Amino acid sequence: MDRLPSFWQLENFDVRLDVWITNESPDDDLRIIVTQWVLGRFDNPYTDVSREAEFPNLWFAAIPESPHDGRVVVCSHWIFEEVRLVLSTTREN
Repeated sequence: MDRLPSFWQLENFDVRLDVWITNESPDDDLRIIVTQWVLGRFDNPYTDVSREAEFPNLWFAAIPESPHDGRVVVCSHWIFEEVRLVLSTTREN
C-alpha cells in the first residue's frame, strides 16, 4: 500500500494571501503572523481551527496573535483528508 506524504497540499492559499495583503495593507508584523499561520497548514491544517457544523469538511479560524486595531484576521478552508488537500475558500467582491 502506498503511504500518504506526511505533509498536506495547500491550494489557493497563496492567491488569498496576496489578495488580503493587497486589500488590507497589513504591517510587516501582522503579515508575518498570518503567513506563518498559513504555512503551518502544511503540517497540520486542524491547528487552531473549528469545524463549521453545517458543512462537512469546512473549518474556520480566527488567526491567533492577529488582533490588530480592533480587527482580527480570519480564515476558512476545506480539509479533504482522503487526498490530504486543504483548499482555501474564496470570496470575490
